[in-house]
Amino acid sequence: MPEGESLFNPEFWVGVAFLGFVALLIYYKVPAMISKALDARADGVRKDLEEARKLRDEAASLLADYKRRQANAQSEADAILTRAKQETAALAAETKAGLTEMLQRRTKLAEDKIARAQDQATAEVRAAAIDAAVGAAHGVLAGKLSGTAGHDLVNRSIGDVKARLS
Repeated sequence: MPEGESLFNPEFWVGVAFLGFVALLIYYKVPAMISKALDARADGVRKDLEEARKLRDEAASLLADYKRRQANAQSEADAILTRAKQETAALAAETKAGLTEMLQRRTKLAEDKIARAQDQATAEVRAAAIDAAVGAAHGVLAGKLSGTAGHDLVNRSIGDVKARLS
């Protein structure tokens, strides 16, 4: 190609424009600005990663703490449940013993009351029998004997009958 023709060659002008563009970029220190922006962004990403690491460590610590608390709560719940079962069993045994004792006391009281009623009924029957026997003896003897001798004999006999029946 002759020298004059290269000025009309579009590739030449594209090359010149490209070199001019690169020269302007270097003159205005665009690569340094891009580098600084990329460094700042890398620092921001590094800080975000460090913060994320710290948050992950904190979350892992909290998770371990909550798992430990859950295990403690479960063991406390098991202990409370065991204690409640023991107290329930003890209370049931105590209640059963108390009911048995109360039933025995009431049975004893009822038996004593029945025995007293029987004794009283026996005494009343005996007294009625004595009174009837004395009355019958008095009637028979009074009819057969008369006078003071008969009267004395009747009273003495009545006294003897009362003494023997009592």
